[in-house]
Amino acid sequence: ARGRAAALLQRLNVPARLWGLAPATFSGGEQQRVNIARGFIARHPILLLDEPTASLDADNRQVVIELIREARAQGRCLLGIFHDAEVRDAV
Repeated sequence: ARGRAAALLQRLNVPARLWGLAPATFSGGEQQRVNIARGFIARHPILLLDEPTASLDADNRQVVIELIREARAQGRCLLGIFHDAEVRDAV
């Protein structure tokens, strides 16, 4: 579990120096990426996504799009709210 968590946090560009700290000390974008990691790590069959790319820069937005596409390819059900038309169209 720790290995999977580390890989996902690295993929989402959360610096390793932050992993042992309380998420409340993170920036808004870092908190968003931690929440995304929490949602994807458990591999639930259904994911509810409410603006999953809000507060993210372009690079991290692309990582989240890739995670969503991978979840779809695994047959997971996704229900999402997207105000960003580019992200909505990408997923």
